[in-house]
Amino acid sequence: MFSARTIAGIRPRMVWKRRGIESRRAKYGYIFALPWMTGLLLFYAYPLLSSIYYSFNKYNVISPVEWVGLNNYKELFNDPLFWTGIKNTLYYALFAVPISVVLGISLALLLNMPIRWRSFFRTVFFIPTLVPVVATAIIWQWLLNPQFGLINHLLETIGIGGPPWLGDPKWSKPSLILMAQWGIGNSVIIYLAGLQDISKDYDDAARVDGASGLRKVWHITLPLLTPVIFFNMIMGIINALQVFTLPYALTYGTGNPANSLLFYSMHLYNNAFLYMKMGYASAMAWILFIVIMIITLLLFRSSSRWVYYHGDQ
Repeated sequence: MFSARTIAGIRPRMVWKRRGIESRRAKYGYIFALPWMTGLLLFYAYPLLSSIYYSFNKYNVISPVEWVGLNNYKELFNDPLFWTGIKNTLYYALFAVPISVVLGISLALLLNMPIRWRSFFRTVFFIPTLVPVVATAIIWQWLLNPQFGLINHLLETIGIGGPPWLGDPKWSKPSLILMAQWGIGNSVIIYLAGLQDISKDYDDAARVDGASGLRKVWHITLPLLTPVIFFNMIMGIINALQVFTLPYALTYGTGNPANSLLFYSMHLYNNAFLYMKMGYASAMAWILFIVIMIITLLLFRSSSRWVYYHGDQ
């Protein structure tokens, strides 16, 4: 039999041993997390903090940093290309995002129906998202070519004269919005996942009540799909306000014709890496961040009025 004194001596040793094991586990955890933390600080935190500092400075990488205060921001608001970039970007976001939402939901509803070759069609709609954006730009340049492009040729066969598309400032942004739907496969897959998450009980109850297909979609499916719509809207707006690769590849960074495809991110990139105005570009980046943050916050504030979650009463 162990005496009370012996037991009292064992307990502290067990506690210290347990603490030692936990300490070693914590140490190994920190060691494994160290590469990720280093990458976070080096590639995210440092550039973020540096951009705040550089936005108040004149900096071209080669010359020493020169403090200019708010001059970069003042110069921004007097830059006509700054306002052109904002106007083009807002125009693109205003039309591209709603079109992608409506088209994505429509395709997801069709692909969710019990039709033959359903898996094949799902794959077909998703494959274009795997094509690199630069390759997509080259394909669309050929399709929309006013002289020998496939789309204008098809229009001519039915007696319609095709527009110059990318060669006309009036048609260039609508053309880009059309091209943007090429990558709609990602959102279609997300909408499909949301549709398949909706319980069949709702559909059965609506069928018993005699609801038609369109009424079921409008009054049951879409309200239950609003969390997915909200997510895709947020991601779509953020991506639309940062649109860069496709118009840059189409215009080789010029934004022509007549700056109709000069978007905000392109003007930012040109100032940073073409004109080496790093301070000015940093100020532009923070303006863009503030605009995206405000729009995102407004969407979150409005979501309580139209987004329905399954647990809500």
